[in-house]
Amino acid sequence: MSLFDIKNKIILITGGGGVLGSAMASYLLKNGAITIILGHRKETVANALTALRKINDQAEGYVCNVLEEKSLQETADIIIKKHKKIDVLINAAGGNMPGATIAEHQDIFDVNMDHFKKVVDLNLFGSITPSIVFGKEMAKRAQGVIINISSMTAQSAITRVVGYSASKAAIDNYTKWLAVEFATKFGDGLRVNAIAPGFFIGNQNRDLLIDKKTGAYTDRGETIIKNTPMKRFGNTDELNGIIHYLCAEASSFVTGIVIPIDGGFSAFSGV
Repeated sequence: MSLFDIKNKIILITGGGGVLGSAMASYLLKNGAITIILGHRKETVANALTALRKINDQAEGYVCNVLEEKSLQETADIIIKKHKKIDVLINAAGGNMPGATIAEHQDIFDVNMDHFKKVVDLNLFGSITPSIVFGKEMAKRAQGVIINISSMTAQSAITRVVGYSASKAAIDNYTKWLAVEFATKFGDGLRVNAIAPGFFIGNQNRDLLIDKKTGAYTDRGETIIKNTPMKRFGNTDELNGIIHYLCAEASSFVTGIVIPIDGGFSAFSGV
């Protein structure tokens, strides 16, 4: 068997009905994984499953809340009863809110603290709680992989997105902390890593990067391109190679790292 073979691995993706999660699910299905998407809206999960099952019948989906331990545990019990194990958890649930983003005419004192807290809850605790619930099942077998989603906003100050930045910076630290915890207490079969996407145009950031009227890049979009050596935004499917690697045995000695997928943005000083 190839070290890159992920056929029949049981892979869970929180936020699996979103743009990022569904793209990962599609890729993993095409490569033979039993892919299980988790989401908090029944309609979103159902629509995603309809699309995924056009690839093959190894797609499953469950409605649960990544912030509620009871909801996650009930889902874990169903999955374990059916599949006997969980091989990989990808924490792709996340997002932002308007009040946690500082507009051009605002400053930090205008931030909506309620929105800020909700963004931290979703991005940080929305990864911590599933990691604990599903990670416990992995620890019982001393085997499993957790992949978190970080961001370029975690590594240096990216203006305006204060809530998102703070939560993703915490994800970096938690990824390293949990990697050490798992390896030292449950053995080398448990690994925790993260990917840090650069700039990909999606529903959440489209208006920040592209002018609605003209379709041209905004000033912010132009600044990002200027500081990205590859001179373009990323495509969602360009995350899949690293995801595949981290799911597979090829990365069996890799844990506690955050991998940039950013067209060189994090390497460039701007000069």
